[in-house]
Amino acid sequence: MPTSKRISSIAFLLVILLALLFMPRDQATHAFTGNVLLLTAHPDDECMFFAPTLRALLSAGTPVYSLCLSTGDVDGLGPIRAAELGRSLDVLGIPPTRRWVVDHLELQDNFTARWDSDTIADVLRPYIVENDISTILTFDAGGVSGHPNHRSLPDGAARLLDLHDSSIKLYTLVTWPVIAKYTGLLAPILAKSSLAQVDIYPFLDAHVTNLRRAFQLVTTPASSSEQPVGLVLAISGVADYLTALNAMRAHESQLVWFRWLYVLFSRYMWVNEWSELSIPVPSAS
Repeated sequence: MPTSKRISSIAFLLVILLALLFMPRDQATHAFTGNVLLLTAHPDDECMFFAPTLRALLSAGTPVYSLCLSTGDVDGLGPIRAAELGRSLDVLGIPPTRRWVVDHLELQDNFTARWDSDTIADVLRPYIVENDISTILTFDAGGVSGHPNHRSLPDGAARLLDLHDSSIKLYTLVTWPVIAKYTGLLAPILAKSSLAQVDIYPFLDAHVTNLRRAFQLVTTPASSSEQPVGLVLAISGVADYLTALNAMRAHESQLVWFRWLYVLFSRYMWVNEWSELSIPVPSAS
């Protein structure tokens, strides 16, 4: 009998894990309203860091726009990388009429220098106005990888909204510690199970208890795996992950060995967590 319970609990757990892996889950389609602009620094940012959100929004029919503020010309490959970006966005599903690459003298790919916030705001503003953008998505202050160009973007976007229109929502992609960044397949499973607990915890409770007993595990709860309050999640299934992988393959000039390791192990290929950046409303003078 104990063996039977053990087998049934393992089988049930495997079914749940496969369901969590293959089924996309997201909150982004409810949180990100109106016309949405993805603001990136370099070609390949869109698929290396933002693919789960792009796929969720585009699958739901949300109008998504892409603005990349450089051609990534640090190695003299600017025209090649700009063309690769176009092919990547074709794979992800953003049409040519909703995507742009900027080649600005003060916004060049640079590993050591931050970009000026006012310059970013000036370049960004016409794209926001002309396309009636309601939500901007970009990096947070950590820039995911720590790249100074990435880290400049939230300051530039916030500067624009502070000066012109604080009604637009600005969301930034959460930067995780190094260990958490490279959890690979565990990332979507853990993130989806965290969301699923809210919906089906009573149903799962008996099976989880049986599994613990079968393996004589300690029955006290583990430390909480819930996401910090207020984050908006987009979590890819296998099909969306493969789409992101195909988009990355469009960046042929960047496919060195360590980027293959990245696409295999990075949580950002599977999971995006977003935090809304509040822009203070100017007080009436």
